[in-house]
Amino acid sequence: MDTRRQFIERCAQTAFGLSVLPNFTQAEKGKNGFGSAERIIFINVAGGMSHIDTFDPKEGPSKGPGETIRTKADFEVTNYLENTARVADQIAVIRTMTAKIGVHGPAQYFMRTAFAQRATIKHPNLGAWAQHYLGSSHKTLPSSACINDGPRYGNGFFPPSFSPIPILNPESGLQNIDGKGGSTNSITKNLGLAQELSAGFMKRFPDSNIGAYQQFYDHSLRLLRSEDLSAFDISKESKSMRENYGEGKVGQGLLLARRLVEGGIRFVEVTAEGWDMHNNLEGDMEEVAPPFDRAYAALIEDLKQRGMLDTTLVVLATEFGRKPSYNGGGRGHYPVCFSCALAGAGIKRGYVHGETDKLGAHPDKAVSIGELHATIGHAAGLPMEKPAHTATGRPFHVGGKYKNPIMDLFA
Repeated sequence: MDTRRQFIERCAQTAFGLSVLPNFTQAEKGKNGFGSAERIIFINVAGGMSHIDTFDPKEGPSKGPGETIRTKADFEVTNYLENTARVADQIAVIRTMTAKIGVHGPAQYFMRTAFAQRATIKHPNLGAWAQHYLGSSHKTLPSSACINDGPRYGNGFFPPSFSPIPILNPESGLQNIDGKGGSTNSITKNLGLAQELSAGFMKRFPDSNIGAYQQFYDHSLRLLRSEDLSAFDISKESKSMRENYGEGKVGQGLLLARRLVEGGIRFVEVTAEGWDMHNNLEGDMEEVAPPFDRAYAALIEDLKQRGMLDTTLVVLATEFGRKPSYNGGGRGHYPVCFSCALAGAGIKRGYVHGETDKLGAHPDKAVSIGELHATIGHAAGLPMEKPAHTATGRPFHVGGKYKNPIMDLFA
């Protein structure tokens, strides 16, 4: 299985950096937020955002270099999130996230899949789960994309066509479709040649995995011939809009994410790096937080102005928090307690779920990563009580073992 998947991925990269592609079905909307999220933007705050220095400010020995400020809602943040404070009446903060993994790689895997990393199996992200249950989100565009990072946590045990399309730099968009690395015509020709050369292999091994190989070619060619490629071109946005989100990979990445979900891609993950602050918390926060804060607030406002926020779920997630102890240097890893945030798609506005103690060390209403995924899956209209099965017949649920969504988060 892994060998065939890697083979298909190499073919995708050789062609033009793509992995997959797919018809359109939509979750049936119901009460309590079910199916309200027709599209999802998942912001992966990589490195471990300090909850105490962002969404859960404290006084006393835990207090960091930032100051507590009021927001437009009935809760406080630090002054590192002054733009977020302006849109706080549109978001719900979960201050009581908890996990058991405090190492970056495994913790990233856990946050993005809700499964512990194993050598024997790869687990899917939420975009792949949605494609499995709801079908493809568009005739020619892929159903998932990842910006500022490769598709390391993608299709898992689902077919390769469920993998997110990678965009390593939002300024560049899709590689090799504008003549820089080969024209669309030459790429189409290369795909056709590869298809011809592989025909014998596919005829000899006519199983479902080889069928996915054929799907790759069909969907890739369909995309190359489509006018929908313009969704990946961020230069089509106005100068003022690009400036509103801010320069850099985070701001332009979130702007591109808005373009992609507006164009028909269901699940877009944007990675925001730089939050691993062990030694110089104050200096690092002053550098990393302002562009992130600006971009995040701009995304919420932009979606609202376009009438898209009610049907778009914006997830802000990080792999763990930082230790409550602070002596003027940095903070270490702390999975026991951290904060995430949700906005749009039936989520309560201006709401805080749970509280931590006076140090920010322990949560009262602890929320697991599996429960967070179940909540997102509920918003997307996924039948989470229904397991998906691997090729060997093993059953899996969204969020790991079957978990209930946090219904208090829904309006």
